[in-house]
This record gives sequence, C-alpha cells and structure tokens, in this order.
Amino acid sequence: MSALSIQQVSRTFVNPRGGQTVALQPTDFEVADNDFVTILGPSGCGKSTLLRIVAGLDTPTTGRVLLDGQPVTGPGADRGMVFQSYTLFPWLTIEQNVRFGLRERGMSEADQRERSDFFIQRVGLRGFEHHYPKQLSGGMQQRTAIARALANDPKILLLDEPFGALDNQTRVLMQELLLGIWEASRKTVLFVTHDIDEAIFMANRVAVFSARPGRIKRTIDVGFPHPRHYTIKTSPAFSELKALLTEEIRAEAMASAEH
Repeated sequence: MSALSIQQVSRTFVNPRGGQTVALQPTDFEVADNDFVTILGPSGCGKSTLLRIVAGLDTPTTGRVLLDGQPVTGPGADRGMVFQSYTLFPWLTIEQNVRFGLRERGMSEADQRERSDFFIQRVGLRGFEHHYPKQLSGGMQQRTAIARALANDPKILLLDEPFGALDNQTRVLMQELLLGIWEASRKTVLFVTHDIDEAIFMANRVAVFSARPGRIKRTIDVGFPHPRHYTIKTSPAFSELKALLTEEIRAEAMASAEH
C-alpha cells in the first residue's frame, strides 16, 4: 500500500466577482512509504494547492487523498507541514516551539524534553534552546520548524518551498541538512520547489507539474545513490537531468505565458 494516494484530486476556486479559477486539474499520484518526492513546476501552477490539500488545510473540489488507506478530511498529527514563511510562535522559545505539539498531545514533561532535545541536536541548534525566534537567522528558524515537525513523528513530512526565502549558501546547507535527516530516518517526504537543482539533489523522484491549471504531467526517477554529497551537482549525470527538467519547465512556462 502506498503511504499517500492522491486520487482524481482537483481544485477550483470561485472568484468573489463571479467566475471560477481552476488551480488544479484532476490529478492522480502515489507516494510510497519512505519515498522522497519533489514537486517541481512554474510559479502559480498549483503545486502548493496540492500540498495544502494533502495537509488537510484545503478541500479538493473533486477526488480524495488517502494516507495509509485512510481519507484525509482535515489537518492531523500524521502530517507534518513546513512552510516557506517562518511559522514559529514568536512568544515561545525554540525548545517550547519544538515541544508545542508534544504538549498538546499530552506527552509527559520528561518525554517532551527527551524528544525536543534529540531533534534540536539533530538540526544543529544545541545551545539555542532558550532563544526566541526573533533572535535567530532565517535558516535557524527553518531548522526549528523542521525539528518541530519531526518531533511529532508524522507519517509524512510536507514541505512547501521551505528554503525559498533563504540566501543561496544557507539554502544549500539546509538542503544537505534535511537530506541527511531523511537518509537517517527515511521519513516519507513530499517537497514542493521551483528550483531545479534542489528538486534533483533532494529527491528519489521528481514530479513535474504542468502550467496552470496544473497537473502532474510526468515523473522522473533520480538514480543517485545515498548518502548524497553536494559534489554530484557538478557531475555529467546531474547536468543531463537538469537539462531535461529545464526543457520540461521552460515548455510549461511558455505555455502559461501564451494564455
């Protein structure tokens, strides 16, 4: 059984002044347990809409989403979401942010502390437990958001362009950090991006979105072994895959511009 099954999911928005906008065409897609899939496509193609539906933050117009065979009907602890914006609680310390979901679930103080300490160390924030978000850089805030999502032990991790607001060097380091965590834990991951290098480096499979109204037009396997090192980005095989995906995205972006 697939961990995640997207079945004929579409989304149409009704405009306040009348008319409709089709954001997502009926889409079918399967994500297996322990897979790392990136969703790649031009801006405004419906990538984030699909991710929000999987997260239970939006409702599909048609179709359904199943997680381990159970219908998704709203947000749940079985899905951990990380957004591009830093969605930490500013009045809580880093440790308190990471422990928030655990406290809501009624976990004991000792267990909360043990789990939060483990994931704070995993994302490289040991020593910053008692800082507040405003005292940290953007990259450190996203590390905290990832630690908070992982601490809840979701079945699947959903990331919506989580490194999009970071400078290039920090972004590269965050890619390596997250990939290293995945290689150790093999958590199922669905990762939205419009960055082709990022999509290839992170994923086992790249799902390419069409222009709006979006749909997954094809998937491409990424055959690089694990653990991965950043130097694969300069390899001929990486360049070849990048050229293929660049043509795919360019064709969709041009098709979008013509409408």
